[in-house]
Amino acid sequence: MFLTREQTHAARPAGPLVLFIGSYRVLAAFFCAVLSLGALTAPAHAATAVTYFVSPSGSDSNPGTSADAPFRTVTKAQTAVRSIDKSTSGPVTVTLAGGVYRLTKTLTFSSADSGGGTAGTVWWKAAAGQSPVISGGVQVTGWSRTSADSSIWSAPAPSGLDTRQLYVNGVRAQRATGSLPVSVTQTATGYTTASGDPMAGWRNRSAIEFVYRGGLGLWTEPRCPVASVTSTAITMAQPCWNNSTQRVMRTDDSGRTYNLVGRKSITEAPTAVENAYELLDKPGEFYLDKTEHRFYYIPRSGQDLTTADVEAPSLDTLVASAGKASDEPGHIGFQGIQFSYANYSTSNTGTGFSEIQATYQVTGTTGYATQGLCTFVSGGTCPYGNWTKMPGAVRFTYDSSIHFDHDYFVHLGAAGLDLGNGSQNDTVTACVFTDISGNGLDLGGVDIPQPSSAAQHTSGITVKDSHFYDTATEYHGGVAIDAGYIETSTITHNQIDDVPYTAISIGWGGWPDKVSLPAQPNYSNNNTISYNLIHDHMSLLGDGGAVYTNGITGTSMANGEKVVGNVVHDQLNTSGGHVLYTDNGATYVSILGNAVWNINVSPWGSKHVNYTAGDGTYDPTDIEGNYWPNGPSDYDNKKVLIKDNHAITGSAQVPSSVIAAGGIESQYRSILSWQPA
Repeated sequence: MFLTREQTHAARPAGPLVLFIGSYRVLAAFFCAVLSLGALTAPAHAATAVTYFVSPSGSDSNPGTSADAPFRTVTKAQTAVRSIDKSTSGPVTVTLAGGVYRLTKTLTFSSADSGGGTAGTVWWKAAAGQSPVISGGVQVTGWSRTSADSSIWSAPAPSGLDTRQLYVNGVRAQRATGSLPVSVTQTATGYTTASGDPMAGWRNRSAIEFVYRGGLGLWTEPRCPVASVTSTAITMAQPCWNNSTQRVMRTDDSGRTYNLVGRKSITEAPTAVENAYELLDKPGEFYLDKTEHRFYYIPRSGQDLTTADVEAPSLDTLVASAGKASDEPGHIGFQGIQFSYANYSTSNTGTGFSEIQATYQVTGTTGYATQGLCTFVSGGTCPYGNWTKMPGAVRFTYDSSIHFDHDYFVHLGAAGLDLGNGSQNDTVTACVFTDISGNGLDLGGVDIPQPSSAAQHTSGITVKDSHFYDTATEYHGGVAIDAGYIETSTITHNQIDDVPYTAISIGWGGWPDKVSLPAQPNYSNNNTISYNLIHDHMSLLGDGGAVYTNGITGTSMANGEKVVGNVVHDQLNTSGGHVLYTDNGATYVSILGNAVWNINVSPWGSKHVNYTAGDGTYDPTDIEGNYWPNGPSDYDNKKVLIKDNHAITGSAQVPSSVIAAGGIESQYRSILSWQPA
């Protein structure tokens, strides 16, 4: 808008006041000019910082503006933060005193919670030296022995509670488990048994669950509930059974399923049976009888159930975003907070857990015949490989600049943290992920390989200096860090140890190369996995590795995936997989300067024909300067370069500088001794 001359004149500041008092006229004019100049140049008042305080012993009727008069709930604090004009305020902080904040519904963040402007990042922080816990659990009290001479104790459960976990003084209990008590023969609907199957007399037979380690591939551990049991037959619950035994086969004599990932069917007998009262026979085991709303538990040595803190997860999702690009939260941080006791009970239903890979699963009544099969079959759902993701206890999608700093994800029933589709410029720094049933950290997803808008990209994520251990404690095919389709993201200086399967998995959709077809096109590019320390992984399952890559990672060697400077030792599986594993369709991967020792499988694998290019070459790969035993020979052909690698037999032959650079940086190593609240 341009001002007219008249408007300009009207808007012009008044000149200095001129006083006609003899010789004082000039002096007065001078002082007025100085005052006018001062008014123009005086600094603006600094924006006022705002801090709210919350404590489990506070009250939501308090003003919440001091530690002496805190709010009681995080929802009240959220309401207060939303009332602030963050475009003009100073920094905004919510300070949480130590203690447990029990949620009965998800704490949802939207654009109304965003920082930005003069407020910068809105921080939700632990008070200095204190340990707040955001909990989805309920306390279980009223324990007593079932009889004077019994080792089993019981307590009432909240009506309607369905959970797969119980924690006693912060220690996860094991659902009652044992071996199958009868020989079985598989049928289309389940099994036949010899007459007199003892399970026919067990209580709550439809709550029993069968576990199949390696049942749909060495990397899987599917689980299916039982529907009913008679003295001669076991009927399995649907759709889990069909999804795990009827995956449709290709008709091209390849012997492969249309999903191209694993087998058609579970063929073995269950490797374990869970969730039966009759299997409750060892300290640390529990059983939830949902019909009588009662927990049963055998205490471990030293546990006193009359004084113990016993927690049962109840709420599935603790914290989440609104999940819409039009309502994106941004510039929000969490620091020093423990997220615990989130539930996940879908596996208890007929859906079960029909695993594909990395806890993605086949679901729905026709999942085995259509889900993620896209153009391969009539009625297939697209895109290819879009199987069902296990949810995270803390879950953000369509967000920007969400920061987790020294936070702790522990005692969780599905995945820990999920930074899903549309998460951009988020950071995870010096966090701990442990005692998590599924994946520790999920990045991106597998349902949007080719975004239709910039908002759908998962990009600019940094995961650094964090500790992942004892993840995938229940769903053993889980991965410490699992990334689907993402771009310009970095996973660096983390420590991952004591996990049952793969440490880091990145990429998706490369399996069509098994039948000479191109990989699923996707937008992944410029991702780096560097300087991580990984050890004592692959303890239970097979065909995985320390760093597993699948599918297209870029459009050139320049913007493809970089696996650099990682230190890996004591990969525990004895067969199947590799350590630095470039699997189907993994194009444009550089593997540079890593150190690997004390392994039972090959350090790298392997060359794959590049059916995406279709020119007879291999998937482009650059492998240089690594230290490892029994590595590949030098090679420079068909877009694969292997050179200047070092054959070693142990860590003593690795330069100390390479070993020292791997893992958590010195300023963050205190998290290695962190203990849950």
